[in-house]
Order: sequence, then C-alpha cells, then structure tokens
Amino acid sequence: MKNRSLNKTVAELFRQMAEVLTQQQANPFRINAYRRAAETIEALDEDVGELLEREGIDGLVALPFVGKGTAASIQEIARTGRLSRLDRLRGELEPELLFQTVPGIGPALAEQLIDELHVDSLEGLEVAAHDGRLEAVKGVGTRRAAGIRSSLADMLGRRRAPRRRSANGPDIGVLLNIDRAYRMQARAGKLPKIAPRRFNPQGEAWLPIMHANRGGWHFTALFSNTARAHQLRRTRDWVVIYFSDGDHREGQHTIVTETRGPLKDLRVVRGREADCRNYYRRGGRVVVNE
Repeated sequence: MKNRSLNKTVAELFRQMAEVLTQQQANPFRINAYRRAAETIEALDEDVGELLEREGIDGLVALPFVGKGTAASIQEIARTGRLSRLDRLRGELEPELLFQTVPGIGPALAEQLIDELHVDSLEGLEVAAHDGRLEAVKGVGTRRAAGIRSSLADMLGRRRAPRRRSANGPDIGVLLNIDRAYRMQARAGKLPKIAPRRFNPQGEAWLPIMHANRGGWHFTALFSNTARAHQLRRTRDWVVIYFSDGDHREGQHTIVTETRGPLKDLRVVRGREADCRNYYRRGGRVVVNE
C-alpha cells in the first residue's frame, strides 16, 4: 500500500486555505477551487508526490478540479511542507527565513533584501533578480546575483527565459487603483483584519486585507509589515499587492507615496517608476488622501 501522507497534508492545507479565504470574504470561486482540489487529492489512490515526480505539473493538472495554481501549490507543499500563500494570508510569512532557503543568502543578506527591495516572496525576489535591482544591492554584485537567479529558477521550476515584467504583469493603472481602493476601504473600516505574527506581540488583529479581481488577475492587498516599514513609520502608507492569474503567473509589488523627485507626493509602484511617470504623464490620477 502506498504512503499517502502527503495527500493528507495537501488536503488539510487546502481546506485551511479555503477557511481563511472565507473569513477574509474572498471570491467564492477561489474558495471552492481549494475545497474541490482538497477532495480530489484526499481521494487519490496513489501518493501525489510520486505522481508529481513521474508526470510533473501536467500530471497534477490532469486530475479533476486541480488547476495550474493549485498544482503549483501542491509542488510547493511537496518541496517544503508548507504553503506560503496560506502563511501570507494569516500574516505568518517570515521572509527572512524563506530567503535563507536560497543558496547564497544568509541571515544578514535576507534582511537587507527585504529592507531595500521591499519583497517578501521568492517570486518577488526572482523579479528583482531579473530586472537588475538584486545586482545593485551592496555586497551582491553580478556573480552572486547570477547564482541566486539560477537557484531561484531551480526552486520555482522556471528554466524558461523571463519575459519583461511590464508585459507579464498587471497594468500600472490597475495596480494603482487596487492600491487606492485598498487604502480607502481600510480607512473606512470596511475590510476584514488579520493578526500578523511579526511585530505584533499582543496578537492584535490590526492589518486590513483585501481580495479583488480585475482584468483576469486576482489581487491580495495589505499594508507592509516589514521591519523597514515600521522603522520609517510607513505601515499605513506602503501597500503590498500580490497578484496571480489563471495561468499561475504571479508576483508582487510594493506601492508607496514618493517623497522626492518628479513623482513627489504621488503613489508609485516600486521598480516600475518609469511606467508610473508615463501613466501620470498621460493623465492618470491616483491621490494619496481623499
């Protein structure tokens, strides 16, 4: 008889994901997707890890109610025993520890990357590794960045040539307006709140979270809870937006109020400042406060 302990782990994490999404008033379609995938994996008469090893992601997607997104999540659980999306939605993501799983990144560099690049996921780090921001971090350089980029490609299963982020992710106007909607609803007290584990010794549920769908993308928005945001008192200004689509293209951006230069006092997507300048030049408008 085959060992199906991984099946039970996957099913349990998917059910927990569905419950957290329900509590956060997320899209019912996403909630049902996790529940149905949990039922499929639990009923599978072989170990899902063996299926993954034998047939890859395509073998998982061939199962009933398992799409590209849930298949990628199964792959992550098989590799790490955790589901980072679930940790993130619970406010339990510890990016310092996550980044240290990448060869070439130690504790000091992990903290430096979070503070300087404003990323807290492997996907976000991969984007920075391809657009030049990682290489520009002091102490990294060309060779080290190349090694980290290669390791991320192995860990995330992405041995394809990266496409330009601006062509591969949501439009700047969509991102800025998700940011605007999040800040307005958070200020009005209309969003559910989570109790992040980081910098929250009392376990207070203070961090508003918003789920939204625009133009084929699913978004999760919440204020930044990084050490840097707390140090600079920007926990009510910096907004982290995670996004994914039906093809499991995903990533994240941090949106801030610019404090200098031609974009001063405007909302800016970090790493896409040129796109923001073009957006505002064309007449796009996103205000800081209303």
